[in-house]
Amino acid sequence: MVRLTADLINNSLSYLNPLKERELDLRGHRIPTIENLGVAGPQDAIDFTDNDIQILGNFPLSPRIRTLLLARNRIASIQPTLPNSIPNLTSLVLASNQLAELADLDVLGKFARLTHLVLVDNPVTKKEVRLAVNFFGFGGTDWISCRANNENARQMKLTGVWESQNYRYWVVWRCPTVRFLDYQKVKQAERTKAEELFGTIEEPTELASKLMGIKSSSFSAPAANGSATSGSRAKRLKLTDKEKQRLQDRIKKAGSLEEIIRLEKDLEEGRLPPGVMDADVMEE
Repeated sequence: MVRLTADLINNSLSYLNPLKERELDLRGHRIPTIENLGVAGPQDAIDFTDNDIQILGNFPLSPRIRTLLLARNRIASIQPTLPNSIPNLTSLVLASNQLAELADLDVLGKFARLTHLVLVDNPVTKKEVRLAVNFFGFGGTDWISCRANNENARQMKLTGVWESQNYRYWVVWRCPTVRFLDYQKVKQAERTKAEELFGTIEEPTELASKLMGIKSSSFSAPAANGSATSGSRAKRLKLTDKEKQRLQDRIKKAGSLEEIIRLEKDLEEGRLPPGVMDADVMEE
């Protein structure tokens, strides 16, 4: 990996791109962290494609920047204050990164001039969701799993709880200025559907309120005294294949939304529900 030093910035190519923007080329250096951009001078666009950036942030006040190209990095989070640093951003390419939760995208709604946004090939665009669906004629409710952009799932008539939704509707709702999402024009019908699902920013629906509370986090295993140490917080909770299967079975057998939420809370706090760990099964 290469640090983004002042020398690297000064030695990088800066040119007028086809849009007549002054663009700084920082592609392909495997840069892990954005830093030292204060020495870059005024730029309209910066190309960070093919690096190892994990957090999108740490920009100095740069009102001139309108375009950021960040495809094929490792971005999993966006600094909440970033819109204050680059307030005039209009085009943002985040294809092939690691953004995982719908709420992780909320900060993008604070860019007042953002019109073109690309998020393809992030986990959030393929997010698996759980639907509580009443299968007509069978008189019961069952839990099924599908992908957030699955057309068949969108066509089902839901009578229960949809814990997540096509991420495109969410982005349209949270980022009302965006006109082109993933290279496709945002249609008025999508805006209408998004409002039906999520309400308004001032008065969100119950579904929207729940989704706004789910953000990416690192699961940590509790210490011996039951509390997570600062070192363990950085570790993800790793499950064996059998533990994953048992956890999926527990979720499928959950009889209520409250039970699902309790399971999610246990995982967020680094705890496995009873009966899921291999050790629990061996004791039985």
